[in-house]
Amino acid sequence: MRHLRPHQLDTVLIHLFAATPLLISCLLLATLSSRTGEAASFVPMRLLDLALGGAGLILLRGRRRRPWQVALLTAAPVAVSWSLLGPAAVAFTSLAAHRPWRQVAPVGLVLWLGFTASSLWVRGPWLLTALYALVGGIALTALTVFGLYLRGRRNLAQAQRAAAESAQAQRVEQAKLAERLAIAQEMHDVLAHRISLLAMLAGGLAYREDLPPDQTRETALAIQENAHQSLNELRAVLGTLRRDGTAPQPPQPTLDQLDALFEEVRAAGQRVEVADSVDRGAPLPTRTGRHAYRIVQEALTNARKHAPGSPVRAELNGRPGAGLRIRVSNAATPGAPAGPGGRLGLVGLAERTRMAGGTLTHDVRDGRFVLDVRLPWEA
Repeated sequence: MRHLRPHQLDTVLIHLFAATPLLISCLLLATLSSRTGEAASFVPMRLLDLALGGAGLILLRGRRRRPWQVALLTAAPVAVSWSLLGPAAVAFTSLAAHRPWRQVAPVGLVLWLGFTASSLWVRGPWLLTALYALVGGIALTALTVFGLYLRGRRNLAQAQRAAAESAQAQRVEQAKLAERLAIAQEMHDVLAHRISLLAMLAGGLAYREDLPPDQTRETALAIQENAHQSLNELRAVLGTLRRDGTAPQPPQPTLDQLDALFEEVRAAGQRVEVADSVDRGAPLPTRTGRHAYRIVQEALTNARKHAPGSPVRAELNGRPGAGLRIRVSNAATPGAPAGPGGRLGLVGLAERTRMAGGTLTHDVRDGRFVLDVRLPWEA
């Protein structure tokens, strides 16, 4: 048998509760119909009672769309129909759970008066009417409290859903912001490296008037090549903003491309001494290798900006389990201005190192600025 969903099960239980008085009336009618004499005079009234109870059950289907009208239509005939008590109670509870007091109070009064007036059909003493009024008031209060409880639970669920949706929206925005920051960091690392090389090459042409035509042409070609490389790398980084996730991504630089980087900056005139003792027999995680490449690239860029012409020493060592260490040092020029974007390179390096799960320190030792980075390398 197909399992019922929670809201379907609730609907079935509500209708069973509403139909309970009607079922009892059916049993009473069956009992009376087997008798003769005076009891037979009550059969038409019982049939009317059953008809009103059935109509009330049908009206319950519209209690969500028109709760005020359904509650009023089921409350008024309670004075002449005992079978309608179930639908009237359900309709009033739904009204209390969904509508304001200005609609609940009048219908509640009609329901209470109808239930109290139903005692007149019994033709008992006035104490019986008073008892009906007391029981009706207690029952009406209980239905109102239960309706308000349902309203509070529904409002709480809505608030929780809204909070969950708001939290999800914040997570999405944070993810977008993190992606933008990552792209901005990548653009900074790539373009700062290329532009600093262009500045150094152009500066050589501006201040060296004694260069022979061959060297001038070679330097101009190097400037042209770096300009083209800058445009290509800028397109590659910006392409990630338009990529739908299915297009193949260009290969990212790793630690194996550092030799090419050193040769490139040397060709542009930067003096770099390298001490590389990294264990090449074990594979370095791709993500760590990419971060290591960008860290060395940015460190060389900072050296060109803040200590132009001074030699740079790059030391790399590491193995699985011990981590990867990158140490880049250059002469520290006292009182040198930071220049455009000063200190932003260190901020970017610190953030990239943090993203890689490593640590970064920098200070001046014996007249040299030392950048020391440690990245994790699991065994």
